[in-house]
Amino acid sequence: MIASVAGRVAGVGPGTAVVEVGGVGMLVHCTPGTLATLRTGETARLATSLVVREESLTLYGFAAGDERDLFEAVQKVAGVGPRLALAMLAVHAPDRLRLAVAGGDVKALTKVPGIGPKVAQRIILELKDKLVAPGAADPGPNGHGAAPAWREQVHTGLVGLGYSVKDADDAIDVVAAEADAELAAGRPPQVAALLKAALRALSVR
Repeated sequence: MIASVAGRVAGVGPGTAVVEVGGVGMLVHCTPGTLATLRTGETARLATSLVVREESLTLYGFAAGDERDLFEAVQKVAGVGPRLALAMLAVHAPDRLRLAVAGGDVKALTKVPGIGPKVAQRIILELKDKLVAPGAADPGPNGHGAAPAWREQVHTGLVGLGYSVKDADDAIDVVAAEADAELAAGRPPQVAALLKAALRALSVR
């Protein structure tokens, strides 16, 4: 299992990026949201999942470990392979995907190319009790709620891209109002959009 790769981004193309690791260029399949965080010539770290087939080894990369975990979880459903799992994360941010599954939202799932009503219903049936919906985190050891899922995911993504913990915290403080506005409107914060906003905030410092 290759859990992550880190190195200079040698190139970014439609659907893939090449990351140099120890002098070897590794082709990594990514969602558009992850590719948007990569810059050719800069150093990046991606959480990865290696899919082994008889005729191929395919590496999939994600800006945050949470996306990778969800990518692997949905493939446990019959009929959902890595390409379809990646398409699900390309259409829906992790929190939105969890919300769709927890809420039995067939319509949201069928927005993903390749997922029809029957497959959507199967995904809901098999994963509804296994994926924790946004806002349903267990309380912390002191009885207080855990940090919002979006905050942890954006923080992980920024640190994975090489920013310090302090820089990540500062950037999250900047985009917190945007996340709060989404929650107030009854929508889960979109992690990919918040990560992009945080990167913009860091770029003008």
